[in-house]
Amino acid sequence: MGSNFVGFELVQVYFMDTQIWYSIFYTICGGIRGALSHLGEIRTLGMLRSRFEFVPGAFNDFLIPPLKGSSSSSDRMQQQKNISKFSQMWNEFIISMRSEDLINDRERDLLLVPYSSEDVSVFQWPPFLLASKIPIALDMAKDIGKSGSKGKNDTYLFRKIKNDPYMSSAVVECYETLRDIIYGLLNEGDRMIIRQISQEVDVSISKGTLVVDFQMSELPTLSNSLEKLLNLLKGDSKERDRNAAIVNVLQDIMEIITQDIMTKKSRILERSHSLQRPEEMFQRLDLDLKHNRSWMDKVVRLHLLLTVKESAINVPMNLEARRRITFFTNSLFMKMPLAPKVRDMLSFSVLTPYFKEEVHYSWDELHRENEDGISTLFYLQKIYPDEWSNFLERMNDPQNKRVDQEFKGAVCEWVSYRGQTLSRTVRGMMYYRQALEIQCLQDIVDERGVSVGDRRAHSNLWDQDNEYSLAQAVTDMKFTYVVSCQIFGVMKNSPKDSKEKNCYQNILNLMLMYPSLRVAYIDEREEMVNGNSEKVYYSVLVKGGDKYDEEIYRIKLPGRPIDIGEGKPENQNHAIIFTRGEALQAIDMNQDNYLEEAFKMRNVLAEFRESHHGARKPTILGLREHIFTGSVSSLAWFMSNQETSFVTIAQRMMANPLRVRFHYGHPDIFDRLFHITRGGISKASKVINLSEDIFSGFNTTLRGGKVTHHEYIQVGKGRDVGMNQISQFEAKVANGNGEQTLSRDVYRLGRRFDFYRMLSFYVTTIGFYFSSLVTVFTVYVFLYGRLYLVLSGLEKAILEDPSVHQSKSIEAALATQSVFQLGLLLVLPMVMELGLERGFRTAVVDFILMQLQLASVFFTFQLGSKVHYYGRTILHGGAKYRATGRGFVVFHAKFSDNYRLYSRSHFVKGLELMILLIVYEVYGSTYRSSNLYLFVTFSIWFLVASWLFGPFVFNPSGFEWQKTVDDWTDWKKWMGNRGGIGIQAERSWESWWNSEQDHLRHTDIRGQVLEIILALRFLIYQYGIVYHLSIAHKSKNILVYGLSWLVMATLLLVLKMVSMGRRKFGTDFQLMFRILKGLLFLGFLSVMTVLFVVCSLTISDVFASILGFMPTGWAFILVGQASRPLLKHIGFWDSIQELARAYEYVMGIIIFLPIAILSWFSFVSEFQTRLLFNQAFSRGLQISMILAGGKEKKPPS
Repeated sequence: MGSNFVGFELVQVYFMDTQIWYSIFYTICGGIRGALSHLGEIRTLGMLRSRFEFVPGAFNDFLIPPLKGSSSSSDRMQQQKNISKFSQMWNEFIISMRSEDLINDRERDLLLVPYSSEDVSVFQWPPFLLASKIPIALDMAKDIGKSGSKGKNDTYLFRKIKNDPYMSSAVVECYETLRDIIYGLLNEGDRMIIRQISQEVDVSISKGTLVVDFQMSELPTLSNSLEKLLNLLKGDSKERDRNAAIVNVLQDIMEIITQDIMTKKSRILERSHSLQRPEEMFQRLDLDLKHNRSWMDKVVRLHLLLTVKESAINVPMNLEARRRITFFTNSLFMKMPLAPKVRDMLSFSVLTPYFKEEVHYSWDELHRENEDGISTLFYLQKIYPDEWSNFLERMNDPQNKRVDQEFKGAVCEWVSYRGQTLSRTVRGMMYYRQALEIQCLQDIVDERGVSVGDRRAHSNLWDQDNEYSLAQAVTDMKFTYVVSCQIFGVMKNSPKDSKEKNCYQNILNLMLMYPSLRVAYIDEREEMVNGNSEKVYYSVLVKGGDKYDEEIYRIKLPGRPIDIGEGKPENQNHAIIFTRGEALQAIDMNQDNYLEEAFKMRNVLAEFRESHHGARKPTILGLREHIFTGSVSSLAWFMSNQETSFVTIAQRMMANPLRVRFHYGHPDIFDRLFHITRGGISKASKVINLSEDIFSGFNTTLRGGKVTHHEYIQVGKGRDVGMNQISQFEAKVANGNGEQTLSRDVYRLGRRFDFYRMLSFYVTTIGFYFSSLVTVFTVYVFLYGRLYLVLSGLEKAILEDPSVHQSKSIEAALATQSVFQLGLLLVLPMVMELGLERGFRTAVVDFILMQLQLASVFFTFQLGSKVHYYGRTILHGGAKYRATGRGFVVFHAKFSDNYRLYSRSHFVKGLELMILLIVYEVYGSTYRSSNLYLFVTFSIWFLVASWLFGPFVFNPSGFEWQKTVDDWTDWKKWMGNRGGIGIQAERSWESWWNSEQDHLRHTDIRGQVLEIILALRFLIYQYGIVYHLSIAHKSKNILVYGLSWLVMATLLLVLKMVSMGRRKFGTDFQLMFRILKGLLFLGFLSVMTVLFVVCSLTISDVFASILGFMPTGWAFILVGQASRPLLKHIGFWDSIQELARAYEYVMGIIIFLPIAILSWFSFVSEFQTRLLFNQAFSRGLQISMILAGGKEKKPPS
């Protein structure tokens, strides 16, 4: 038997080792493949500046369609056109970030690339690359001008300038732009002087005598005067004093040039005096040029070149803006297909399922305060302070004093675009249309041989009906966006001012804002069929009209879709008929998109036409996601890092070389024609297809499709940010994996794959959850095995047996396993991906910070969620969709909420393991000298602490005294409330307790038998402990165990009497009930006295009996729940319910007591706030103000 037990444990360890080795494998191989794909080559602003000169070339290579029949003689012209195209698309990207308030006006100006101009002979780089280049060049020239040493000539100066390509470009551009600006201001007579000065400069440069012919030491003085002139030119042209000042400054500039800088000044002045008197020079200026946008752009840019300092190196300051710029530029150097012209690209649709989530926040919702006094607007102002400042600057209201309707509407938009709302998703997806219109217009202009040129000229081109209409028509043929709003018809007919009506109005506003947006919904109507009134269902497609929605199509359905399938997949299935094109992108409701990424959509769709590592072409294109909710709290940061590692390094390896990547939802792009002829993109059978996304991938693979993964494009994704939200999400995914384990799809895939692909399929899907289950199951087997050895008295025999050394290897394996599996298994690939994309120093720092913020506790706690819900689904089935919510504020969850959510998944299991460990400490003293045993025990204690107190550690204000008191009051009220029909689980323990047994009501006889067998493990405690009591006098007689059951029956009888007395005498015969309780109490004291005096009962026996009898009572409860119909029939169900209530009270007190003690100390609450919101603190946020209730905020207008 011992050898069989050892073999069983070894098999469990091997299951876990498989997952560990896979984690190591895909960490190393995924990191190598990512490096070979050029990921992370541009990850900082410094790297961006060093490689920006190659960005236009890479952009033109991949994002500009190649022209056919271009000759070498036209290379210069074509290069000029390509630079213009890059400038336009780059500037549209920068302008979009300004419209999203990620950057301010100054940063926008520093990031914009001037459009190609024939007046400047060099490429005009964005000013943030040229920061301090001109001042540094002036200082270099000044030093050479003062120096009289040999070798300090033109060659030396030019060589130093040309060593920095950006400085060389800035000097040439500054000279040529200054000449053009001044030349434009002057009349013909004054222009001659400028021409002569320019000729002198050109001749001196050609002769190499610039340093000799010009006084370089006076250039800083000239620069200061130029700065004054440019400031005046940027001002209001209507002010006469300002115009006179412009004349004076310009005259000063010409005097500095001709008198102080030029050594051959007399000849130029003599020529000018012969044409006009000196006092008339530079008087007649053409200041109407200030209305010329092209000329004014030169003024603004020259001013930036002269004045931008070193601080511009850090532009942009916003972290999200930096990430987007670096990722976009880095992606241009990654391998991707060449972009076809818009008219030649594959047409595609985007489909977004929507139920009744937030669409757009209203002004009242923004100012509605929660229980902590926090409004949504105030919260976001503190979370995104720089973006709020940029918004106020964009609205021309830096003091935040406006209260007009336009401003209120803009504020509502600003907030909605920072939440997980439908309006944010729609805006992001409509970037596809904007990008295609820009690219299509470029194609049209290119075909007609016209240079794109200046943006204003380009805008004028757009205004021409023919080009713009043609671009719109082509875009409409290539792109369709459908939002499948299942209950849009119900919302439309809802009462005025209801939430549903507001959702309808907001969706309608989106259709009016974006005319190409389409909404599909299910319409339910009463119609006469064969003389009878019946409900008839239609799929309806609508668009925005003048003021209301207009119906386009109506398709009759055979019935109500959600009656036969899950809600979300059926929501997609009924609307897929309204999509068009060869490709279909599945987008969830809480996603976002970016204009710069939309520019690469042509390249991604071209992947469908290419073969990848074989003859078959892909049928699903997997895309990476960026989690945009990672900055809210530590939990959101943990989830963001975990999800990022999954959508990057994990899926990179699953796609190639393992070839087991499937569809995981959200941004993947389907071959639409392939899928609508092979079952669609969503399998929707109730329960079994809870995770409908991956079943679509299963279906694709089974039908001969191929799934690839591409990381040169990304789509935004929101995730849950609170502990309870995250746990609900993990529960939903674990339930889905449980149903996958039981499905025929997994069986068929396993049968058809070869061995290596089958093993890869296992470890990347259900194997991870099965290994997590085995991890926890191994801990249980190990501890219960030790419990049996300790309590049965076999420990001494085992220690004297030489074969005990064999079990030491198992302990070593378990000890090692505990480190990896208990929360740290996910860290290895996470660190690799962070190191690859952000640098390994940053990755190590982030890893250390995560550990300091108790990431191991978080991941270990989530391990419990995975195991519980996966195991329950395997045993009983019955997976269900769990709404997680996508709110803003990280609020304080009440103790009763946490207890309801985690009682069965974590608290019960944690207390069970704690009792096991306590029994070891009491009865296993011989093991205390073993360091290995202590190490294993420490790991399990860490597991227990994580499962029991994790929700409260990560609960905002979880250790604030007043909230602790309120939580206790609320929990007592919840425990005492009686249940019944219509009483929600949130209001009554009894209703919750009954709802927790739903899985047992719907399970089969196999599930009930297994539940009873598993419950019998709790009887081991009583059987073993009673023989170790002092009152047993070391007797091994079976009567001792029999007497223990007599004691247990007596205790249950007493509880039954109290329960019956409360019901029968509690109201009408209060005195009788009190007498009954008094008699029972006196009887209890009498029995205990006799046991202590006569039978040698000790205090330690009392505590040992509690450890022995408490698990037995819990076994009664579990067996009773599994046998509920039988107990109801014989009338014992109420007793089981009262016994369960007593146990729930005890468990609640045990868990609540440490929280109450820690809440006494205020520093614990402060430390917890720092722990939860460290990311926010590091960015200078004021979370303490938020949690305190925002006392400093002003009241809403």
